[in-house]
Amino acid sequence: MNEDCIFCKIASGQFGTEFLYESDEIVAFRDIHPRAPIHFLVIPKKHIPKVSDIQPDDEVLIGKMVAVANIVAKLENISETGYRLIFNCGHDSGQDVFHIHLHVLGGRKLNWPPG
Repeated sequence: MNEDCIFCKIASGQFGTEFLYESDEIVAFRDIHPRAPIHFLVIPKKHIPKVSDIQPDDEVLIGKMVAVANIVAKLENISETGYRLIFNCGHDSGQDVFHIHLHVLGGRKLNWPPG
């Protein structure tokens, strides 16, 4: 855990965030600035700053993040209509919190290409 990281604090339960999903390795919770009717984040409890920092021993964890996105999408009733998964990597991509997180957006038709 990185004591300066807000997502590490959220994942550890310090803020009392309501989790849509929680395991020993991963949590999912609603984005506080939603960009779609359904917008939640899937994050590992392990602190990894950026996608480019993922190591070979993290590959299973990343796969589990996608599996959790699918589980929560089903719970949120967007698995049949569709949803988008987004990892941002670095400042130019729009990454504001440097703890990897998977955005899951749905609940409306999403346009392509994104901004």
